[in-house]
Amino acid sequence: MYRREDEHIKSSIDWFTIALYLIMVLCGWLSIYGASYQYGSTTSMFDISGRAGMQLVWIGTSIVLGFIILKLDSNLYDILAYYIYIAFILLLIATIFLSTDIRGSRSWLKITDSVQIQPAEFAKFAVALALAKLLSTYNFKLLTPKNLITVAGLILLPMLLIIMQKETGSALVYTVFILMLYREGLPGIILFLGISAIAFFVIGLKYSDTDIGIISTGEFVTIILVILICAALLVSYRQDKVAARNIILGMLALFGIPYLISLLNVNIDFGIISLIALGVLVVYLLVLAKKYWSKVYFLTAVFAISSLIFVSSIDYLFSDVMQPHQQMRIKVTLGMEDDLMGAGYNVNQSKIAIGSGGLLGKGYLNGTQTKLKYVPEQDTDFIFCTVGEEQGFAGSVFVLLLFLALILRLFYLAERQKSTFGRVYGYCVACIFLFHVMINIGMVTGLTPVIGIPLPFFSYGGSSLWGFTILLFIFLRIDMARKRR
Repeated sequence: MYRREDEHIKSSIDWFTIALYLIMVLCGWLSIYGASYQYGSTTSMFDISGRAGMQLVWIGTSIVLGFIILKLDSNLYDILAYYIYIAFILLLIATIFLSTDIRGSRSWLKITDSVQIQPAEFAKFAVALALAKLLSTYNFKLLTPKNLITVAGLILLPMLLIIMQKETGSALVYTVFILMLYREGLPGIILFLGISAIAFFVIGLKYSDTDIGIISTGEFVTIILVILICAALLVSYRQDKVAARNIILGMLALFGIPYLISLLNVNIDFGIISLIALGVLVVYLLVLAKKYWSKVYFLTAVFAISSLIFVSSIDYLFSDVMQPHQQMRIKVTLGMEDDLMGAGYNVNQSKIAIGSGGLLGKGYLNGTQTKLKYVPEQDTDFIFCTVGEEQGFAGSVFVLLLFLALILRLFYLAERQKSTFGRVYGYCVACIFLFHVMINIGMVTGLTPVIGIPLPFFSYGGSSLWGFTILLFIFLRIDMARKRR
């Protein structure tokens, strides 16, 4: 029986993904040794007293764990999905009260003096399983209010608990499940609204220090964008080019005439003009909504009003909701502050390390920035700077191509699933890897704020490696059984 099961594993497993996994954990192990190595050190990379040796232990246990997952019945993940989710929710709650404070974070549970686990890393696969179970329920319709609320609850509950652990970065990972929902029928407008909110936040914050009349420059620019977006929405969802034209012409008139008057040395408050323009737009949309009994016009008016409220609340969200260190990290990313010796130190040193690698790098174990410990967390969250310094542009591209191959392969495997459960879980896995890679690489290169999430299979740590391994190998096991589903 075991021989038959082994033959089944060999014939049905996606060996290409397994090969990518093994290559990445090997490259990660070598990078960790490179990041933790010190000049003149006699510590072997196999010595478990060092980080590389300990990571090798995590790699070995991860491979064993992956093999065990492949041997289990794939139906178990479907049957136990909700129970696994509940178990990890309880574990996240327990973590809030039982964990010790580590650099302001209460997300680690101490098992022994040398072993700690981070439940947030494991909860990702639990949420993915629960979402797959829910969306694969017979006759499930995503776009009903009840089901949307249920889906949102499954995602937001662990996020809230992780935020209470003061791990905002780990909590943000869970927002990526929205991309999976988009594949399962969530309207594109939801994704668009999310992107718009991010854009409005960045513009409103970055240009909040200067004013145009009674409002900030950021608020002024946002109002102009909102008006243009509303016109585009009417064309896209209602094919009403006449209304869109009227909005554009009205905006030109409301701004153009006061501008001409201002040329006569008459003081004009364009902040008030922009608010008037937005008010006229909302009234116009509501009139069209009543005239044609169309919710498109009404919802577009709601979007305009909500956008104004949102951009007006940015200062409160930034100053009163976010922590001081989060505020500084965002300011540094947006170029509002330098703080090269404070919040911007890690990123600045990381960029120096990556840039100094040149085309082919300084060579393995020859990186000066990393060996002299200029980059904090260089073997965990900032591991990619070690790759950039020692292996240069060529090595960095190679690592990125590995992740690209893995993510594209996961999308392919997800699409070939015969069941909704397998497809949804597969997309969850692919999206999680995509988010981690994009944010981590963006973080070490200064393109995104520092939020402290690991690079899959590369960053040091047992929780991270085990979490990603479980996440990946459960999907591989589900994929093995796709023909029987």
